[in-house]
This record gives sequence, structure tokens and C-alpha cells, in this order.
Amino acid sequence: MARGDAGRGGGLLALTFCLLAARGELLLMQQTTVELSCGAGPLQVILDPEQAVLLDCSLGAAAAGPPTSITWSKDRGALPEHSHLHLLPNGSLRLAPNGSDEAAPGLSEAIEGSYSCLAHGPLGVVASQAAVVKLATLRGFSLHPESQTVEENRTARFECHIEGLPAPIITWEKDHVTVPEEPRLITLPNGVLQILDVQESDRGSYRCVATNSARQRFSQEAVLSVAGRGSLVSTRGQDVVIVAAPENTTVVSGQSVVMECMASADPTPFVSWVRQDGNPIATDVIVLGRTNLLITSAQPQHSGVYVCRANKPRTRDFATAAAELRVLAAPAISQAPEALSRTRASTARFVCRASGEPRPALRWLHNGAPLRPNGRVKVQGGGGSLVITQIGLQDAGFYQCVAENGAGTACAAAPLSVVVREGLPSAPTRVTATPLSSSAVLVAWERPELHSEQIIGFSLHYQKARGVDNVEYQFAVNNDTTELQVRDLEPSTDYEFYVVAYSQLGASRTSAPALVHTLDDVPSAAPQLSLSSPNPLDIRVAWLPLPPSLSNGQVVKYKIEYGLGKEDQIFSTEVLGNETQHTLNSLQPNKVYRVRISAGTGAGYGAPSQWMQHRTPSMHSQSHVPFAPAELKVRARMESLVVSWQPPPHPAQISGYKLYWREVGAEEEADGEGPPGARGDQAWDVGPVRLKKKAKQYELTQLVPGRLYEVKLVAFNKHEDGYAAVWKGKTEKAPTPDLPIQRGPPLPPAHVHAESNSSTSIWLRWKKPDFTTVKIVNYTVRFSPWGLRNASLVTYYTSSGEDVLIGGLKPFTKYEFAVQSHGVDVDGPFGSVVERSTLPDRPSTPPSDLRLSSLTPSTVRLHWCPPTEPNGEIVEYLILYSDNHTQPEHQWTLLTTEGNIFSAEVRGLESDTRYFFKMGARTEVGPGPFSGLQDVITLQEKFSDSLDAHSVIGIIVGVCLGLLCLLACMCAGLRRGPHREALPGLSSTATTGNPALYSRARLGPSSPPPAHELESLVHPRPQDWSPPPSDIEDRAEVHSLMGGGVSDCRGHSKRKISWAQPGGPNWAGSWAGCELPQAGAMPSLTQALLPPAGTGQTLLLQALVYDAIKGNGRKKPPPACRNQVEADVIVHSDFSASKGNPNLHLHDLEPEDPLPLEAPDLTLGAIDLGQGEGWLDRHLGECERATTGPDRLTCLPEAASASCPYPDLQPSETLEESRNSCQPTAPAL
Repeated sequence: MARGDAGRGGGLLALTFCLLAARGELLLMQQTTVELSCGAGPLQVILDPEQAVLLDCSLGAAAAGPPTSITWSKDRGALPEHSHLHLLPNGSLRLAPNGSDEAAPGLSEAIEGSYSCLAHGPLGVVASQAAVVKLATLRGFSLHPESQTVEENRTARFECHIEGLPAPIITWEKDHVTVPEEPRLITLPNGVLQILDVQESDRGSYRCVATNSARQRFSQEAVLSVAGRGSLVSTRGQDVVIVAAPENTTVVSGQSVVMECMASADPTPFVSWVRQDGNPIATDVIVLGRTNLLITSAQPQHSGVYVCRANKPRTRDFATAAAELRVLAAPAISQAPEALSRTRASTARFVCRASGEPRPALRWLHNGAPLRPNGRVKVQGGGGSLVITQIGLQDAGFYQCVAENGAGTACAAAPLSVVVREGLPSAPTRVTATPLSSSAVLVAWERPELHSEQIIGFSLHYQKARGVDNVEYQFAVNNDTTELQVRDLEPSTDYEFYVVAYSQLGASRTSAPALVHTLDDVPSAAPQLSLSSPNPLDIRVAWLPLPPSLSNGQVVKYKIEYGLGKEDQIFSTEVLGNETQHTLNSLQPNKVYRVRISAGTGAGYGAPSQWMQHRTPSMHSQSHVPFAPAELKVRARMESLVVSWQPPPHPAQISGYKLYWREVGAEEEADGEGPPGARGDQAWDVGPVRLKKKAKQYELTQLVPGRLYEVKLVAFNKHEDGYAAVWKGKTEKAPTPDLPIQRGPPLPPAHVHAESNSSTSIWLRWKKPDFTTVKIVNYTVRFSPWGLRNASLVTYYTSSGEDVLIGGLKPFTKYEFAVQSHGVDVDGPFGSVVERSTLPDRPSTPPSDLRLSSLTPSTVRLHWCPPTEPNGEIVEYLILYSDNHTQPEHQWTLLTTEGNIFSAEVRGLESDTRYFFKMGARTEVGPGPFSGLQDVITLQEKFSDSLDAHSVIGIIVGVCLGLLCLLACMCAGLRRGPHREALPGLSSTATTGNPALYSRARLGPSSPPPAHELESLVHPRPQDWSPPPSDIEDRAEVHSLMGGGVSDCRGHSKRKISWAQPGGPNWAGSWAGCELPQAGAMPSLTQALLPPAGTGQTLLLQALVYDAIKGNGRKKPPPACRNQVEADVIVHSDFSASKGNPNLHLHDLEPEDPLPLEAPDLTLGAIDLGQGEGWLDRHLGECERATTGPDRLTCLPEAASASCPYPDLQPSETLEESRNSCQPTAPAL
């Protein structure tokens, strides 16, 4: 094949033209460029003597860009070397006659022909349509006009015929002058000149002129003579005669056509047209002249039979002529195949639809070569559907759908790209197939050498190794086995097996095939016998060989058994497998024998045939009774039996043959006993059929398929009938109803069920349709991600079984499935859609868009977005951080947060320190990979952010003074006996039930931060004690601090969580004032919050001062609430205290440490929290208290402009729940 590289520049092409011009070959030559690709064709190119053509080859619309190389062919062979054929550097082919005469020797053979090319591209090869190149010619006239004499006012008609390329234009000359354009002078495109209403001036010589690009030719001249009206006797009173009838015409769509009809009569007849089918003639059909029809652009709807009717005026005399017009439509691709990209071992389906008249036939090409179907590659639906299963790299390339009919061809191409992912397992190795029996084979293999640990399963594929269009079957195999026993195979048949390994990423390459030949089995049927007797002592046994479908291997021997009809003694003899007849000798004359035969292979004998009975001739009547016909053979068909035979010995003694046959009943067939061959004529269903002496064959028709019949043939003479030759056998079984004639497409499968197998695979199972008249040969599974509307992402799998394991899916993704049934050359519709999601998996990617920002010297804020491939629902985010990124990962600090949080703050860090962070996500399956390292430097701590030495000393002195004041007040209160007694629950004397008057227990950090601490000792009170009404409101507020719900606060609580210092957790919050009832019983603690009866309780109130001092005397802006106090509430229990009332109220508190100077007077023996609350109220103002539980205190702002009277008491830095670009944030870590 000649090849040209398309990548060369255009300079060489220009240089070539310059060289040709220098040689004088382009001076007067015009050039036409024709592009060849996969499209409509064939292209007709007609070259004039002074014209050249340039054939370009391209990939067409199937691919962008020029081809990398081009291969040319002529008449489906190699491109010959000739001076008129020039292969240009850019791959184009130039054809130039060089101005030679068309009669130049060898020019026609060198130029004319069918040219095509193969365009090679990165994705494959595309074959172009053909370009048929011919030289312009104009041959001589095959029909010349003839002279004639016509009466005036009649019609004259001249006709000529000539052929040429291109089709010549026909004109007429009268006396060497072109006839004028007059309505009376009509020139038809088919070379006919009609002269209507002939006049004396029309007399003259007429000739036909044919012209095309090759030359011009003139026909012989014909003379028109004009006679007076009525002067010609032959036309006087003439009946209607159609002089020129329309002819059957076949044209291609778009061409013009003329239906001519010319009649003669006296007087001139009227001509009309109708369609034979009764439809009206199309409105675009023109009446040319008076009697002709002209269709300027014929279309398929113009096809039909047109009838011309000529009526003689004022009479019922008429004549008709009919002609059929057939308009062919060149093929057109109505649905072109689409470009596909598939992973290895998946399935690709190309669909092609074409229209045309007649209906075009479809064929497929792969990389420019005809596609040969096999077990993996199947052409379905009459050629319109191409299915490729178990795709491999060898299947990549261009696939072309070519539609052909008598009017032309059409072509469409689409590429198939095979995607091979990295990390796939290699192909399974050492595949072996060992036959176990005639129908079972053990297939074994070894695991792949690469990425074997990632394998999740195998698929075993097999098909017949011989023949074409075999069906490929496949089985899914679990990962824990490397062998499979395949059953239900055909005996003595070659099979081909191969294995594919699957991982979560996809499929491996196919393994090397393993060939095996199944063992022979015993024949599944016996040969069909025919018996005859050449003499009284012999029986000739004849049979036909078994077909391969019944022999189950090579037949190596036959066993013939025989004996007298009613005796138990049976004789047998063996015959070699290549024999088809045998003679039983030394028998008794005029006896009924029964005979049967069985065929044997290497596996043994099969079931024998049924007994056949035959009577040997008598020794006394040999001179008169004819012998039985020899070599009786019957070939069984589905509804007929073809009986053939040879004449018996001494054929001159016979006069003919009699043929009988009958259907053997079911009971008789089961018993195996048939009537003797000499039974009477009444026992036969049909017969006798008398045949001539020379007859040697006869066909019995109208039989029932699959039934057992018996045939008897006897020769007869003028005296009596001869001995019979008998045959018994079955007609062929009728095929399933759908094989020859389909009643309709098969129904979709039933009970389709999808089951998740892993995060990347789903089992799909189904059952055969419940009701169908079509034999199902295989199924197609269509699946795609749920809700997908992009048809190019839909994937197809083909399965011959009723289940398939679909792999290579995305984790935690919903897919939709539909299954389609396939019959023989017919496809059913897809069934209802079944949805199923793959199982979740670990995230494939870490959280994205991680951002770090330093808020304070000890706090860093993190923002992130979910992973791009979560592969499931994120249940937790993992944060790792360390100040040393070289440490092992297990030494880093691990923090976790919920999966719906996308922002967090990390506290307790050191100032001015570089920290390294990385994040991961975890699903219910496990954690995914961590993100890359990101670092951040915490802020440098300023001096104003900590207390100086003088401030610390002042605080310590103030605390000590406060403690001394508290002790003095307690002593003074104890000395006031009456007043102390007025306060129930306090006693200066220890009782038996209360051995310890005051008991303390402290819970909390071993080294708490500096704080004002207030401890109160709570003692049991008498059951009849009731507090004064003035204390109810105060005590209610204290109760609210412990979580009581006595008030309906106006605020809404909002939890704020911050990271605690190493000593323990801090719960930061704020207070808000509540409107409490002015009267009513004292609220009591809930039973859930109270310790066991008799235990004392200590309330430790720590008021922490945060950011009390700012640098340069600056103060923070006032908070939204007018008064805010950050406090931690800790409840301590002394379980060693004396028993008391379980419904204990908080009432008397004795201070241990002094309160601030603004505190109320504590000169009483015990401090009432109600009084302490009054002091608090004066400082907290109108803040509302939120009843959010004993561990949460929240201050809700009343106005944005509110300010606190104590700006030095600022709230601690807490994490406000915020929203970034992803989702609401989580509490700080």
C-alpha cells in the first residue's frame, strides 16, 4: 500500500505544482479537489481531458485535526505506480490525464477506478468512502431518428439515443439550424422531439445533436414529410393507438424523470394520467406538452404505477398504458454512533440507525477493516447495534457504521477509548482447563503478580472455540478461590476460557486463553434404519450417519441386534463407524425378524433404536415375487420425508413400486413393537402410492414435526406384490417459535434486585421474564449514577446469566439499573429502574480549604470545608497539631469535633510559637488521609496582658483583709444568741444527729487560679421552719444558680465552650436578671441535684477577673450586657455530715474569705444568699438570668448600646459560634 505522511508542510505541495507547471502539465489544466472521509458515497468524479483531480483524505467529523498518515488503495488493491498518479507529500493523491486523448493506450485503465483511503489518527484508523473516477466520453448513437410522413394537424415524433459521461445534452436541428423554442416543438430530456399540430412549415430534415464535456456528436438526418389531412388511408377512422407508451423507470432521489405518453387516433384523442393505487398525482408533477408528465426532482413519494389513458372523442373507445416509477433514496444515517470512553473489562454499545429506499443493510468496520463478530463482539438488531463486552486495549479505535443499498452508501464513525487506571492488578496467570467429563471442565488459575492483595473477585469467561457468532458466557467468582468447575457444556466440543481479575479500581487485562476439548459422550440418539431382503436368506440393514449434534463425539462403531420376532434369543454384530449398511446372512426364509441398531463412541454405546420387523422372502415363490428395493434411505425433515432407493435384483421383472407410510402411535412407540412389514394395506395411513418403474425417489409431505413414522416400499409385477423394504424414524423437531419467526420483542426480566457488595461494586440479579414467546439468549444491564442525564456516561454490561457483579463504582453513590432481554436478532425494551447505593468507605481526600488564623497568644482558629470525596457521611473531623513537625504522628495532640462543624478554636497554646496543623475526616468505616502540613505562629504576649507585681500584691492584701472581716462577723453573730436562734439551721451546740457543726469539702483543681472564694456551710433545719417572705426572692435567685426553673426568663440561653487551662475545665458564661415572683413558697432544689439526706452542701463561687488590667490604662469596650460577671459554679458535698431533711433549702452561708468592700454587711452569724444577691443585683443591674442548667450562665444583651458599670470586669474570650463559607461552626476545642 502506498503511504503518505500528512504532517508535511504545504511548501512541498506548492513546490510540486511549480515543478509540474515547469513541465507544461498545468498550463491549461484545471484542477478539482475532492475530499474523502467517512460520509455519503460513492462519489462520482468525471475527468475531462484537460482536467485534473486532487483527492484529499481526512478523518472527517469523527476527530479533529489532520491525519498522521494516509494509505491509498485502488479497486480494493494496492495503488499502482503510474505517471498519471501523483502521491503528494501531504498525503493527497493527484490524478491528471495530462491532456491525453481518451483513446490513448492504457490511460483508461490507469486513471479509471474506485479510490479510497485509510486516515490514521491518534485514536485509530478511519476508512473513507469510495470515489469512482472515470474519464469523460461520448460514444456513438445507438438509435438514429427515422424519416416519416405525417398528416397536417397530427403529431410527429423523432427519437435518438446515445450514451456518454457525463450524460450528454440532447438538442435538435432542422436543416442544420437549431429548432426554435415554440410550444408546438417539445424536446424531452430522454432524446425525443415531439412536433404537435404539424404544419407545412415543419417539412425538412431533422437531426439529433448530443453534447458533453468530452465532445459533440450528430445523428443521421431524418426527413419529415407533411401530407394533407385525410390523404393517408392508414389513418382514416383509426382507432385509438398509443404510439409511445411510458416505460418502467428507476431513478435516484433528486433526479428528473419524464413519463411519455403519445396516442394516435382519428380524431385526435384526449390523454389523461392517474395513479393505479388511487392516490392523487403530486402537485409538483408538471404536464409537459399535452400528454407527458415531468417530475423535476423525484422523491420516494413519487414512486408508484402511473396509467396513461387515451380516449377517442365522442366515443367509448380508449387505450391505456401503465409504467412503474421507482425512486431510490440513498442511505442516510439517522442515528450515528457516539464516541465512548470505557474502562477495561466493561461493555460498550454502539447504536446506528439508517434510512433509505430500499432499506439499507448495515455493516461495521473497526479501524478501517471489516468487523468480525465473536463471543465478545456481537452485532444485534439487524446490524444496528454493536455490543463489545470485556473491553481490552485491542478494542480501542474507530468504529464505523456503513449503510448500503442500490442508491449509494452512508457512513458514520465514532471512537472508543479504553481507559486503564494505575494500580490495577495484572492479569491472572497459568490458566488451565481440564476436562472432567463430556459436559464439565475444571478451570484453575493463579492470582496476578501485581496488586494481588487488592483483588475483590474474578470473572471467568468462555465460549466455543470454533465457528462464528458464538455466545460468550461468564461467571463471577469470589476472591477466596482460584478455580471453578464449569458444567452444562456440549460433549466433544472445543472451548476457550480466560479469566479477569477485579479490584476496587477496575479490571485487569484478560488472561491468556486456555483451550480444552470436552470428552466424548455416548450418542444421544440411534441411527434410523431401513431393512430390505435381496434374497430369502438375507436382510440388508442400511442407515444414515448421525449428525454431530447427536453423535456427541466421533462414532467408532455400530451394534446391530436381531432375532426372530417372538423368541428371546438375540444375536448381535458390530460394524465399524465408517459403514452405513450391513447384510445379515444365513437367515430363515419367510420368517419375521426384528432388528435394531445403536451407535457407539469412545464413551460407549448410546440408546438403541426401536425394534423394526421384517419378513424374509419365501423360497418357493422366488420366480414370481419381486425382491425388496435395495438401499432404501429416508432423509427426515421437519414436515417431510425424502425416500430414495435403488431397484431390486432383476429389475426387468417389476412393473412399478407401491409406497406406504403411517404414523406410529405413542403406545406402540413405547412398546417398541411394530407391525410386520407384510401387514395389510388397511393398516397404513397413506398408500399405496403407485410409482413408475423408473422412479427412485419420492417425498412424503404434510407430516408433523417430531413424530415417529414408518415407511414401506414394495416392488410389484403383474402377478403380485414383492417383498417390502421398511424404514422407521422421526421427523425433525420444530424449533422454538421465536427462531424462524419472532412474535415480538422479549419482555424485560422479572424480579430485578440490586444488592450492595462493597463500596465499589453492586450485585444485580434477576429472573427470566414470566411470560414470553421469544427465546432469551442474553441480557444487557444499563446503569448510571442516579438522576444522570448525560447519555455518554451511561454504561452497559452484557450477561448470559441471571446475575452480574458491577464493579468500578464510586463509594456511597446511588446508581440506577435497568435490564434488557435479547432474543435472536431482536432486542426487548429495558425494564423498570432499580436504585441502589454503594457502601460507604473511608474518605479518599482530606478536608479541603484548611485555613489557620491566630486570635490570641494562646488561641488559634481553624476553618475548613468537607472533603471533595467523602465516600460517606462524615461523623468526625480529626485535628492533629504539634510545635515539632518531625515528631511521630502518635506524639502529636489529637482533637476531634463533630462532622457537621467546619470551624474550631484551639486554646491553651504557647505564645509566639510556630504550630503545625493537619486535618483528617472519618466516616463510619474509618479515617481517611490527613491533609498537608500548615503552620501558624501564635501572637506574642504583651506586658499589658498580665498582672504586674504591684497588682498581685494588692489583690493578695485585699483578699486577706476580706477574710479577716468575714471571721469577725461570724464571731459577732455567734455571740448574739437570740438572733442566731432566729435563724433556724444554726446551733452552737452539737447534737447527736449533727456531730460536726461545720464541715467543709473542696472539689476542683489542686491549684486554682486567683479568685474570690465564698464557702457556705449548710446545716439541717427543722421541719417546721419557714423562711421570711422577704427572703423568698433572694433565695429563688440562688436556686436559679443551681439550675432551678422558678422564673420565666426573657432571654435565650446560648452555650459557650472554651478550652480549659491544665487545671480543669472552665465553663464561661454570663448572668441575666430574671423577674421572680414576689410571693410563694421557697423554691427547692430538685431531687436530682440534692445529695443524700443529712449531708451538708458547700457552694463555692469563684469570680474570676479576666483582663482586669490593660496596657496603658486602656479598657475594653463595654459588653453588650450592662453587667457581666464570668463565674464558675462548683457544688461540693460533704457526705460525712449529719443527716438532715432531703428537701433542704439553701439558706445560711458562712463566709470563709472576705467579699469585696461593696458586699452587704455580714455581721450575722450566717450569711444569707439573699443578701449576697442584693449586692450582686446592684452590680449586675437589669441583666436577665437564663435558666440553662447548673453549669451554664448566659448573659443576653438588652440593647446594643448598653454598658456595664464595672468595665474592669470583662468577659473571658469565648468561641462564638459562627458561620463561615462551609457550614455552622462547632464549639471551640
